[in-house]
Amino acid sequence: MTAAEFGLVALMALACALVVGALAAVALKLMSRTSVVLQLCVIALATVLSIGGGMWLAASHMFVMPEDLTVFVSVAIIAGIVSLALAALLGRSLVRNSRELIAATRRIGTDKRSAGPVRHISNEFAELALELGATDGRLIESRLREERADKSRRDLVAWISHDLRTPLAGIRAMAEALEDGMVDEPERYYTKIRTQVDRMSGMVDDLNELSRIHSGSLDLRMERVSLYDLISDIVAELGPLASSRSIELVGDGARELVVLADPRELSRVVGNLVMNSIQHSPVGSPITVTARETSDGQAVISVVDAAGGIPEKDLGRVFEAGWRAENSRTPAEATNRSGGAGLGLAIVQGIVSAHSGRVVVQNVPGGCRFDVFLPVPA
Repeated sequence: MTAAEFGLVALMALACALVVGALAAVALKLMSRTSVVLQLCVIALATVLSIGGGMWLAASHMFVMPEDLTVFVSVAIIAGIVSLALAALLGRSLVRNSRELIAATRRIGTDKRSAGPVRHISNEFAELALELGATDGRLIESRLREERADKSRRDLVAWISHDLRTPLAGIRAMAEALEDGMVDEPERYYTKIRTQVDRMSGMVDDLNELSRIHSGSLDLRMERVSLYDLISDIVAELGPLASSRSIELVGDGARELVVLADPRELSRVVGNLVMNSIQHSPVGSPITVTARETSDGQAVISVVDAAGGIPEKDLGRVFEAGWRAENSRTPAEATNRSGGAGLGLAIVQGIVSAHSGRVVVQNVPGGCRFDVFLPVPA
């Protein structure tokens, strides 16, 4: 066969393939809403027809002998049958995998899980299935967090309502007694009323602080703060209260350790932690407040008490708004900064997070330890 004849055969084969391909494209467009199995069969059939049509054109121009054409057509028919079977098999696998992925998509965000691992026919399907599974896990985790937050808000409203109702009832009773002139020592009642008002004012202040933290509107006035001086001020301020309960409050720390923070808010953090320890520590026990720099370049403020520790099951809840270790919602005394509403540690966590830090709690022999980690400026 000369070069000219070979070129003519190639041209006829190309023309036949283009015609069959165009017809197959039209058929696929009309079958766009049919099963992928049928579409794959159309592609396989178009391939076989292109080959058979090219051979028929070559035979019609006497480039192929009639006996050879019979052999070629037989081979093409057999190859076409096998191709259609493989296309149908591949299509069924694709349909099965797509149905599994559709079912997995419908299960996203629900508590339903797949009956078992599915073997996918390609890496793309496997990666998509893994991504759907990861998305499902993230959505369920997000929903659980939202449910916990919603429950925490409901509990907080109920607890705050109870905590406000108790002092209000006491103020009302004392005011009625004073109004009826049934009090021999009115000055003592006035003092109690003022104490209860101070306690409610502390609750309102804490609610406002917690609201600003959660809304992201906490305004921090950052400046360089010496942790040694801050701890010394806290010990001087709360030392008399600790002494009145025979509790030894000791402060120590590296004098040169400085962080970039809002001094008022950071003082509230340390003060709330120390007040929490004073409130729960037994008579005669020590409380230690220290500051040091870790090996990874962070400043850590530690408050260690001997209050007996926290039950392991409650360690993850200590920073929840409104949570208390006591069963009673009304504390014996309203001497803490947080007003007795169980918001002190929640405020601590919010303020520390706003400073790009973290606070952790762990039990130590005889008590517990709160560690506040803050970045140290260069």
